[in-house]
Amino acid sequence: MNRSAQIGLLAATIVGVVVAAFTVGSVGLRQVLTAMASIGWLGMASLTAWSIGVLTLLGFAWVSVARGEATERVWLFVWARTTREAATDILPFSQLGGLVVGARTLAAFGVPQPVIYASMIADLTTEMAAQLIFTLFGVGVLLLVLTHAAVQQGLVPLALGGMAAMIALMLLFVFAQRPMLKLAGSLGAHLLPGSVAAMAAVREQLDAIYREPRRVIAAFLFNLAAWLASAVGAWIALWFMGSQVPVWAVLMIEALIFTLRSVAFAIPGAIGVQEAAYVLIGPLVGLPPATALALSLLKRARDIVIAVPALLVWQVGEYRRVVR
Repeated sequence: MNRSAQIGLLAATIVGVVVAAFTVGSVGLRQVLTAMASIGWLGMASLTAWSIGVLTLLGFAWVSVARGEATERVWLFVWARTTREAATDILPFSQLGGLVVGARTLAAFGVPQPVIYASMIADLTTEMAAQLIFTLFGVGVLLLVLTHAAVQQGLVPLALGGMAAMIALMLLFVFAQRPMLKLAGSLGAHLLPGSVAAMAAVREQLDAIYREPRRVIAAFLFNLAAWLASAVGAWIALWFMGSQVPVWAVLMIEALIFTLRSVAFAIPGAIGVQEAAYVLIGPLVGLPPATALALSLLKRARDIVIAVPALLVWQVGEYRRVVR
């Protein structure tokens, strides 16, 4: 990462932290802490266990498009997806750093690089397609729920803009896959020996994956199930906090939050964006701002509980590879 990118990430992180701190201050720190404490240890443990189940679904989605990898090796892809999400959630690398960590995790267990990168591209494509379906549901419910004209004027354009940005990102990613691989191979030919052959192998694997629709469909369904399950996890947390928000309302909130997080991919962990979005959207379905913000912070605490041990184990493995 060059110096300009590092400065940009640092600036984005600082702005996000400031926005998050301002959001907490405007809602009231004491109220937020009280709402967070209401989940209890059992509720936090349940949220964490449910999230591990979501990571399992994501691992099944990834292995579905990994040609030549037996289903019995799904545990490896679950672990790779765990380290990938851990790096994305708590390290200042944005989402790109998480992809690198996930790829290195698979490489450490002997998965061929063409299989790693081709399956990652296909998995990302199906994940974005599943998220688009989830986003359409969220925007549709939002349009049905909103009746106040002033709120509509402020929030509907934001939701529609996020959905449009999500569609644009997906189309760009889908249609730029092969041209970008070709460009990377051409540039790499001047820098690294064998890079053209490596990129050609990735393209060949990717073409082979798309010639097997059942793999792509399976990955799409697993990713869609993961999006839905992740939203249900938020409902479980709210239930332990004593909130009686219906499941459909939580699905709507989470769909919009995930969309805004994806659009704000350049900000590590979407810090600030997620907190402000919860405070803005939560009250539309009767969720008090303090409870909505507490949910956001509890999800970040859950991420830390899962991510820190995962990254420590991954780092030990990296160290052993270097020693060998």
